[in-house]
Amino acid sequence: MSRILAYRFSAFGDVAMTAPVFREVLEQNPDLEIILVSRNNFRDLFEGIPNLIFKGIDIDDYKGFFGMRKLTNELIKEFSPDLIADLHNVIRTKILDTIFKKRGFKVSVLDKGKEGKEHLTDIWNLEKKPLRHTTERYADVFRELGFPVTLSHQYRAKSTLKSGIGFAPFAQHRGKMLPLEKSFEVAKLLSKNHKIYFFGGGISEVETLDNWVSQIPNSENYAGKLTLKEELQKISELETMISMDSANMHLASLVGTRCVSVWGSTHHFAGFLGYGQSQKDIVQVKDLTCRPCSVFGDKECYRGDWACLEEIDIQRIIDII
Repeated sequence: MSRILAYRFSAFGDVAMTAPVFREVLEQNPDLEIILVSRNNFRDLFEGIPNLIFKGIDIDDYKGFFGMRKLTNELIKEFSPDLIADLHNVIRTKILDTIFKKRGFKVSVLDKGKEGKEHLTDIWNLEKKPLRHTTERYADVFRELGFPVTLSHQYRAKSTLKSGIGFAPFAQHRGKMLPLEKSFEVAKLLSKNHKIYFFGGGISEVETLDNWVSQIPNSENYAGKLTLKEELQKISELETMISMDSANMHLASLVGTRCVSVWGSTHHFAGFLGYGQSQKDIVQVKDLTCRPCSVFGDKECYRGDWACLEEIDIQRIIDII
């Protein structure tokens, strides 16, 4: 049996996107074992994947070159890997790659497709073309190591009993987030015929959603009340999830729940649509030539009016549901 040591430390959504890839790589290569090194709090994302060993660490315990060398020594001693898969390709993991290579290991590194993404997000580029999906980029790392895999791009339902609509109205960056007054109106309209469950995190988000629940009948706030494992279970039991281009979309994919996703300054052409999710469930302003101006939604609006989000017609979300 071959043993691959893989690492990806952040961000939450990107780490979640590795899970279906691991599952299908391992199913199609039964003589393979993968050790995933990631942050401790991501453990529950990988529960139930056969032949996957999760090694949770506190990355702050391994700072700088000497910290990475210490981590390398610990991983070799504990797991004796045969091959190395860098699914992150950042400065920290490049140090790890260099150390492993000097120790004689074959290392395969994620190609992020930076040039293609820079071209896609150039506001003067009017020829927008879809790039390789991120999950295929992850799969390429294992293909380079000699393990064939054909991704299904289908999510798998973890629960057969599904009811209610989940709504995660927040995102890390403004460029990804529908204006809150629009999200409130969506929830209010949908609550007339559906039970609405709100998801989020952080004190201010919890306060906002508690306030919404007090004004919207037939709604419940899960924000700040669930562990990751419990949150995954709840999302698996939903009929539909509404999410921004954020981690919640990927959590829905992970547990096999349909997700209606809202996209502002970002675009699914960059390769981050939730695994198995349908492009028909994407809500966006299509006729803005400046979209996408950002891969992660972290840039200021060069027009200054955030038209990509302000001009979204919430009736489109209602119609899809």
